[in-house]
Amino acid sequence: MKSFLQFLKEAGEGASAQAKKLNLKSDGHGGWYDSRGEFVAKTESGKLKFYDKNQKVGERDGNQDTNQVAQKQDETKKKQGKEEPKGSSNKEAPPEEGKEQQSDTLTIVFGRFNPPTVGHEKLLSMAKKTSTGGDYKVYPSRSQDPKKNPLDPDMKISFMKKMFSDYEENIVNDSEMKNIFDVLVAANEDGYGNVNIVVGSDRQAEFENLAQKYNGQLYEFDLIRVISAGVRDADAEGVEGMSASKMRKAVIDDDFDSFRRGTPKKLDDGDTKALFNAVRTGMKLKSKEKVTAEMWEIAPKYDHKGLRENYVSGKIFSLGDIVENLNTGLVGEIIRRGTNHLICVTKENYMFKSWIKDVMEAVVNYPGPSGVSGPEREVGTDSNRNYTMRMTGTSAIKNFINKYKAKK
Repeated sequence: MKSFLQFLKEAGEGASAQAKKLNLKSDGHGGWYDSRGEFVAKTESGKLKFYDKNQKVGERDGNQDTNQVAQKQDETKKKQGKEEPKGSSNKEAPPEEGKEQQSDTLTIVFGRFNPPTVGHEKLLSMAKKTSTGGDYKVYPSRSQDPKKNPLDPDMKISFMKKMFSDYEENIVNDSEMKNIFDVLVAANEDGYGNVNIVVGSDRQAEFENLAQKYNGQLYEFDLIRVISAGVRDADAEGVEGMSASKMRKAVIDDDFDSFRRGTPKKLDDGDTKALFNAVRTGMKLKSKEKVTAEMWEIAPKYDHKGLRENYVSGKIFSLGDIVENLNTGLVGEIIRRGTNHLICVTKENYMFKSWIKDVMEAVVNYPGPSGVSGPEREVGTDSNRNYTMRMTGTSAIKNFINKYKAKK
């Protein structure tokens, strides 16, 4: 016959193993708390019983009275102050050796970084601070065009890792993460229950409205927080006033000194000059050549009047046009034109609003003069052959070996 202690041990092992996988903390008396200190489950008959309406970890039971939940939490906290009975084995199972425990909250940054500037380091620093030792990831967008996104993703990320070496391991180069929805869906699928989104203060409202609007449809998080990394002022000097628009303008003006002030000191002059030239090449400019595009097309914040005049006259952003939001990466068709904003719908039928200064005509399959995608660099692949043909102006490849092979 089993002893009482053996019974307790066997009953607790199943619950402990399950709680361990869910990163729950034990109170030593059969109760379990999530990473935010919320009482979410208890051990019954060797298994975890959750207090929520959909059996989802971390949510309270919608039918449970708030006072009852508070009372249970108080009772559990009182029990924690008592000495644990000898022989009890309902303790939290220790983590497996060499295996890192995933935090319940992911902190993310999604942005263009085109080109990356010293001002962007504020975003990365705030993301690390917000994560409080948990997981945080930086997702540079995948967009590329010669006006507003001159650097291809691979080159951009390569420079970012040099400029922000303290965050190198957290900068993600993933071709599937094209917009903020892709990032949030992936985080949800990876098992994160909460998410923090760190943005510039001027984009906080946009990300807040968009992320909350589709929570429960595209993804399901218990908590979404959009956190400002600080005030952005285009007219300010130093870090607060630095922007990618200023950097692109400096390239157009062939002003390397101003461009240099927009990069971190740890990036040496040689790498900074290489970044300057990469942006120039991406914008299809030759040395000392004046740009043919208007300033509102390259850096709209420096030519609001030109942007406004072209919009009001109907020369840009017509109904039915496909545009991309520069902040979120979302691509959609214009279905409504406001006085200074657009209402757009993605091909998946998700709606988003954009100020006209924050959109550009969507570019599909831009080959990119400043870099080559991963598949195109793989020798022997169809992508590499097509890229080589495109760069050399070749319309067809003849089989010279067979052509000149001696006939038997």
